[in-house]
Amino acid sequence: MTELPHTRTRTAHWLATAAALAAVLGGTALLRPATATPAPAGTDRAPDPARAHYPLDCGRGATKPEVLDSASADFDADGATETVAVVRCRAHGGTPPSAVYVLAGSTADRSPRLAATLVEQREGMSVQDLGVRGTTVSATLLGYSSAEVPRCCPDRHRKVKWEWDEGKFALRPGPVAGGGVRV
Repeated sequence: MTELPHTRTRTAHWLATAAALAAVLGGTALLRPATATPAPAGTDRAPDPARAHYPLDCGRGATKPEVLDSASADFDADGATETVAVVRCRAHGGTPPSAVYVLAGSTADRSPRLAATLVEQREGMSVQDLGVRGTTVSATLLGYSSAEVPRCCPDRHRKVKWEWDEGKFALRPGPVAGGGVRV
């Protein structure tokens, strides 16, 4: 059986295919929508939560608050990454309350600014399992049913989510697990 002349590949065919592919890929790299603009310098990195100043009341002579956890995302789709940070005062015993802040606008010469507060220190919560998926922040809040409950052992918990919606974070509490185990 003989092969048809147009079914045999030659070096010239491969070179023509490679050149056409390179032209298409090169053209798409150069073309972009008219509304596209480059991100401002210094906004492509997530703000460092260790450089932020937090409005926590840690008492007299207290050291800088500690960052327990953090995660980053571009919540408002502006091309700049924001950081969500769980922070608390340092303590030698018990579990001091946590706070959750969203940080933005970090540059090499400026500390990040607080863009949003998701959990305030005065609420008396501990925060665990921080996560970010897309524009949603999730966490587990731990709390106490009364002042008699030791601060080492929270007896209430609830999974929550904050979803970026129309320029702000909206709290979406999860279902209450079992009777009386809520925050």
